[in-house]
Amino acid sequence: MKRLSSPGRQRGVVILFGLIAMLIMLIGAVAMVRSMNSSLANSGNLGFKRDLTNQGERALAEVLAQMQGGSLGSEALRQSHNQALNYRASQYSGADVTAQGLPLALVSDTAFATAGTAARDIAVADMGISVRYVVERLCRSDGPADPAQCTMADSEVSSAVNGSDPVTAEFGSSGGAGAAPQLVVYRLSVRVTGPRQTQAFFQTTFTL
Repeated sequence: MKRLSSPGRQRGVVILFGLIAMLIMLIGAVAMVRSMNSSLANSGNLGFKRDLTNQGERALAEVLAQMQGGSLGSEALRQSHNQALNYRASQYSGADVTAQGLPLALVSDTAFATAGTAARDIAVADMGISVRYVVERLCRSDGPADPAQCTMADSEVSSAVNGSDPVTAEFGSSGGAGAAPQLVVYRLSVRVTGPRQTQAFFQTTFTL
């Protein structure tokens, strides 16, 4: 009969397998912690971006106030550039825009000095946020709005209001009787700078 091995000779093998199991568990724990940290960071970034988006709406409210009764409240005033209001009567194009279609004036402070004024920046001091914007009329040149040179949109208003004549837009109706008035399209570009110099850019188009 073969002689049975002593139990003491197998103790080293058990320890080896135990160490391997602990190593695998440690690697799994580290991977889980890193995955959790990444998820928390992504959630924080999404929340931060959403907040910057909400802050950017301050610029839209200010621009609409200027163009609906303020310093740009008439079509005649909107026919010319107004650097003091960050307004341009013709659209940015060519070397004035980035590859992503953003006005260079928002990306470069040097370019902004010739397009607007920092006095129009909206500061949210308690949150460390600054909002800068430029607004452009989507026409190839300044002067009276012309459908041949401007981006126009049909107005939903095509009937009399309060018994008055049908509402006309900056260029009026170009499609004959009963046609919807044509409205000039404007584009607002916004740069929101948050804590740690984080920046987010937004664009929207609108009509009056």
